[in-house]
Amino acid sequence: MTRRGCLGLAGLFVSGAYRPSSAKGASIESVAIYSTRVGPRAWVALELATSDGLTGLGDASAGERVPVTGSAVARRLLDFIRGRSPFEVERLRAAAMSAVAEAAPSDSRPTAAACSAVEQCMWDLQGKLLGLPCYELLGGALRTRIRNYANINRATRGDDRTAEGFAANALRGATAGFDAFKLAPFDHMSRNETVPARFREGVSRGIGFVRAVRQAIGPDRDLLVDGHSRFSASQAIEVGRRLESLRLYWMEEMCRGVDDLRRFNDATHVQTAGGESLWGAGAFYDYIRSGAVDTVMPDVKYCGGMFELKKIAAMAEAAGLACSPHGPASPIGNMAAAHVCATLPNFTILEMAYGEVPWRADTVVPAERVESGFLTVSDRPGIGYELNPARWTRFDG
Repeated sequence: MTRRGCLGLAGLFVSGAYRPSSAKGASIESVAIYSTRVGPRAWVALELATSDGLTGLGDASAGERVPVTGSAVARRLLDFIRGRSPFEVERLRAAAMSAVAEAAPSDSRPTAAACSAVEQCMWDLQGKLLGLPCYELLGGALRTRIRNYANINRATRGDDRTAEGFAANALRGATAGFDAFKLAPFDHMSRNETVPARFREGVSRGIGFVRAVRQAIGPDRDLLVDGHSRFSASQAIEVGRRLESLRLYWMEEMCRGVDDLRRFNDATHVQTAGGESLWGAGAFYDYIRSGAVDTVMPDVKYCGGMFELKKIAAMAEAAGLACSPHGPASPIGNMAAAHVCATLPNFTILEMAYGEVPWRADTVVPAERVESGFLTVSDRPGIGYELNPARWTRFDG
């Protein structure tokens, strides 16, 4: 994340007149943007402040290749929310749907991330105004400890992307208490590789990574594979059959497109998962109805926010599908998702990017606590975190 990228997002929040819209008194008055480098990526956090000094946090990270920059549409969205009550989530949602629909293709993802982050901030503010944790506002907790799987893919970089490197990171995660692990073992391959020799070599290498992790973690821990949409449907079916003997928890986004995903899902005996890049309940409705996957993976920092995640999970529940939010996020994004997960009847497991940086937990106050692979949902008001300013660079909006 560059300084220019962060300042571009700051441009979304154009100053305007203070016009309280709620008899309760609190209105959104200002915003600050924070960023910190995490390996080759950046985390971006938004902080909305109310007229009476309360602050709410949201995770706006959109990926290292998609800097969070402003657009005219997003400026209108955030001008719209300034001066309004933090309780006007559905009004924000309507404006956000228009903002993302109108954004240029190159700007749609950062616009969606900005909208999702503002929505998280509003829930955090609501909880602080009412003195309640967010899960109480979303239906109450069915559980307060959220099972996480350790995504070791981001921690395994460069020369470490070998069978030995993946296995070593999995062992570190197992020592830390995780009992489920995910890797993306085919990232070295071109999408839809058409040269037979290169396809065979790439697949064999990737399966070797998976086999090494299975051997490292033993037979009783769960193992998840993310295909990062590297294959056509027919290729994915072939690769999936070769992976079945490794007793996978799921295979995630092995191919691209609803039709190919459905073909793959129909052909495999292993659970399938996906949907991390979809925006809004409407996109998930078509995805769920198509039979593309067994488990939906909305991302709280991209799908539209916490309430949108709740809506998507409810659709999945009605269709008999599980919900496992995508979440290689900052502690802010993970805790925002965890508050929703606490309320979901069809929740299974939450993602955590394990081992990216050793100081991850210290980016928030109180420090993030993950014990034996479980994240305890904060019972503090709102999401439950404040930023540790020593770990972030601030840009005022």
